[in-house]
Amino acid sequence: MRLIGITGGIGTGKTTVTNYLQSRYNLPIWDADIYARSAVAIGSPILQAIGQRYGITILQSDGTLDRTRLGEIIFGSIHERQWLEAQIHPYVRNCFEIEVSRLAADLTAVLAIPLLFEANMTDLVTEIWVVSCDRSVQLHRIMTRDRIDASAANIRIDSQMSLADKAALADVNLDNSTNIADLQRQIDMYLKFKY
Repeated sequence: MRLIGITGGIGTGKTTVTNYLQSRYNLPIWDADIYARSAVAIGSPILQAIGQRYGITILQSDGTLDRTRLGEIIFGSIHERQWLEAQIHPYVRNCFEIEVSRLAADLTAVLAIPLLFEANMTDLVTEIWVVSCDRSVQLHRIMTRDRIDASAANIRIDSQMSLADKAALADVNLDNSTNIADLQRQIDMYLKFKY
């Protein structure tokens, strides 16, 4: 069984990597972000706990989580971020464990886990691929995607483990600073190499 953990910093291109692995190689992609969204679905115990902690203003008129408001809270306070992660990470881990238990022993799957190291989920994978890029590229991507200014983007980058520290712990380092063709070439090369 080959379980590839895809991680990296915010805005480095993790989704670009997983989309390519799925479309080019037809690999199953299990995504921590999807599980985390499921964890806070309407009526879930975790959403109820968030509402109790932050009040009704954390919910939108339809009862869904106001992600923008929550982001302002957790990126402004390490204590609040740690509290939220303590609610969500066990749920996400359980989702991955269920998927792994269903996978045939000779197959390959991809686990997209942005906080692979921070959430102590490295034991779920057999190899770790870190996607990184130059900080200026990362900053531009976050500002464009999330429609935030440089100050807010830098806070989000700095809230995570540094890319250098992640890269030092990786089995594979993918540099996504240039173009998609170069990134795909790297993916092709490393995917063919069996650990």
